[in-house]
Amino acid sequence: MSAHGIGAAALGPGGGGGTTEQPAGVREEPAGVPELPAGAPGPLAGAAERVIVRTERLCLLPAPPFGEAARAAVVADWWRADGLAEVRIDPTGNVWGLARRGVGPAVLVAAHLDTVFGPDVEHGARRHDGRLVGPGVGDDTIAVAALAELPRLLEAELVGAGQARPVWVLATVGEEGVGNLAGITAALADPPVPVGAVIAVEGNYLGRVTVTGVGSVRFAVTVTGPGGHAWERSATPSAVHAAAGMVSRLAALAAPQAAEGAGVAGRIAVNVGRISGGEAINIRAASCRFEVDLRADTAAGLAWLEREARLVIEELVIEEQGAELAAEAREIGRRPAGGIPAEHPLASAAFAALARRGLAARTHAASTDANAAYAAGIPAITIGITHGEREHTIDEWIDLAQVADGLAALADTAAQAAALADTAAPAAALADIAAQAARTDRSKWDA
Repeated sequence: MSAHGIGAAALGPGGGGGTTEQPAGVREEPAGVPELPAGAPGPLAGAAERVIVRTERLCLLPAPPFGEAARAAVVADWWRADGLAEVRIDPTGNVWGLARRGVGPAVLVAAHLDTVFGPDVEHGARRHDGRLVGPGVGDDTIAVAALAELPRLLEAELVGAGQARPVWVLATVGEEGVGNLAGITAALADPPVPVGAVIAVEGNYLGRVTVTGVGSVRFAVTVTGPGGHAWERSATPSAVHAAAGMVSRLAALAAPQAAEGAGVAGRIAVNVGRISGGEAINIRAASCRFEVDLRADTAAGLAWLEREARLVIEELVIEEQGAELAAEAREIGRRPAGGIPAEHPLASAAFAALARRGLAARTHAASTDANAAYAAGIPAITIGITHGEREHTIDEWIDLAQVADGLAALADTAAQAAALADTAAPAAALADIAAQAARTDRSKWDA
């Protein structure tokens, strides 16, 4: 069903299985809100500590794309114990929960369960010098842990808001790598209620307001030939040589003059991340395989890049027909490009929320769960919880001191988006808020 149509049935509180036994080391206490240290200062600090504790626990569990079931079970149990309504795990593996009831198209706040690390990597997180360090802490474990705080924080943010939109939270699967946004795509194809806006959350994106979804197409290309002795059959074509020539031509597509000459606006990139082949140093290679990643920040740019890349592959086959070479390109990934204007009310809400807390803000382009929303015709942004570095390494870290501010900005943004249902002129109202905040501290805004 379309993301703009009502789902066949509302998500039942007992859907997706029942309470699941948790893996050792994840939780020594019953599901729910972890106890805070004595004298924890204020509700936001308490919320931040709960989020950090849960991040530490989730980090114990490997969750590569299509291997997120253990994390999903833990998150679903936590949300039920926290009192979220209509919690379930859907057939794709996403975890749904209703953070706040309302009227009209829903605001969907999503973070992804998966990380780039499999079970072969030692998992866990440690606190050190004000940071949390470990595989996947910021991408995207802390964002998943933060979702359960929204009901409490929205209750304060939306006092007197009247008939605001409902707010749902969603922990998605398949965001990273070969996951190809499988979770969010399935969720938007058959949501429990119409979805009017998506806020994707990436743990280390605090201060970034992503309004441009970088699209990508990925191919695994295999070149084959007859092979032969390096001296006796030196005229025989080599699959490695042919593949190297193809890689060079593909890389040339990213040169600025190539796209500009074709009238393509925006940024594009080409990367061959892996290549392998050949049988021995003294053999004309019979096979070679490489993987190429094509990216662009506009749908038109991505379409041009894909078309030109396919021509490079086809031209090799045509040129070498008499030389017994063949090339096959198999698609292994696709993410749609898209975006919204930086002046869109949803983006304005995020900028205003950050500015109210004195946080620097800038527009940003990235590939996140928001890409799937753009493809479905739903406005979306991506925002963060804290700052961090070294994503996709085992030494990834996030700043713990910023978590409270990030939670406040997330709740503020979600509340503004939910309140749009009640606003007679939402775009103008949010533009006024953003302009007022910008005048207060313009130096902190970075476009």
